[in-house]
Amino acid sequence: MPIKLIELKDAKALEVIASGKLTDEDYQQHFIPELERLTKQYGKFRILFEMTEFHGWEPKAAWDDFKLNLKHRHDIERVAMVGEKKWQHWMTEFAKPFTGAKVKYFDQAEASQARAWVGENIVSG
Repeated sequence: MPIKLIELKDAKALEVIASGKLTDEDYQQHFIPELERLTKQYGKFRILFEMTEFHGWEPKAAWDDFKLNLKHRHDIERVAMVGEKKWQHWMTEFAKPFTGAKVKYFDQAEASQARAWVGENIVSG
């Protein structure tokens, strides 16, 4: 499975570890249900998206991602994108206008800073 999801309860966040190429099945069976659950549980939450040997999205999965970003535009507070390729940094910048979240790119060597940034200033409740 090219996607692994881990809830980071202290940060009210979802850690997404993506490798290979994401598919529609990854979204329909894993990512979408988890985002819906976190929205119900927290209202607003954060995402730590780690890309290791990540090759992007199949076309249907890219469409799923776009629709999901629009639907949860105001539910996601922050997205830390951790990558290893120049195109991943570019993709992070490209995605910013399509979300209400604060979005920031970190290189793999900065993964601990990304994790800290995602968990920063969490309000209990």
